[in-house]
Amino acid sequence: MNKAFTRESETEPEDDEQDVVSPLPAGSRNYMTPGGFGRMKDELERLVQKERPELVAPVAWAAGSGDRSENGDYIYGKKRLREIDRRIRFLIRRLDVAEVVDPSAHRDEGSDQVFFGATVTVRSAKDGERTVSIVGIDEIDTARGYISWVSPMARALLKAREGDTVTLHTPGGVDELEILAVHYAPLATGNAEAQSAAS
Repeated sequence: MNKAFTRESETEPEDDEQDVVSPLPAGSRNYMTPGGFGRMKDELERLVQKERPELVAPVAWAAGSGDRSENGDYIYGKKRLREIDRRIRFLIRRLDVAEVVDPSAHRDEGSDQVFFGATVTVRSAKDGERTVSIVGIDEIDTARGYISWVSPMARALLKAREGDTVTLHTPGGVDELEILAVHYAPLATGNAEAQSAAS
């Protein structure tokens, strides 16, 4: 049938609605730093309070401007609204199961055991010496060495102590990591912190 003779339905199927499998272990909390939680909460507020309402008015106007199948403003606006709504749902789901852990406050002075929020210096035969910080799944930043607490490396390090050697299993093989230092300090995971750390 010719597309010109079909009527666009008022409710378009949302093919992007399929839930993405969460990298979080089933039933676990979404651990994050205060900066990461604040960044996600600010993004949610901006989308709900500013971006979405600003887009609804032009889409409503475009909807009343004749043939929707050839109305670029309407088509683009609806697509962007779906993207915003999908991101809002994602942020709400993540924040609902969030458990904020402040790396600088929850560990005793001189703690040498690796937990969430720890900054760990390790040495391996393959990669030499490197420093990583264990953060939430939404705070990963490889340039800073921020790795997710569910990553293979973080899982190998968790609960180990300074001076221990742990075994890291990866698709590339097995590696031994010697833990040289463990400390807890505030991490640049929020918007303002990330910008000041970059400059």
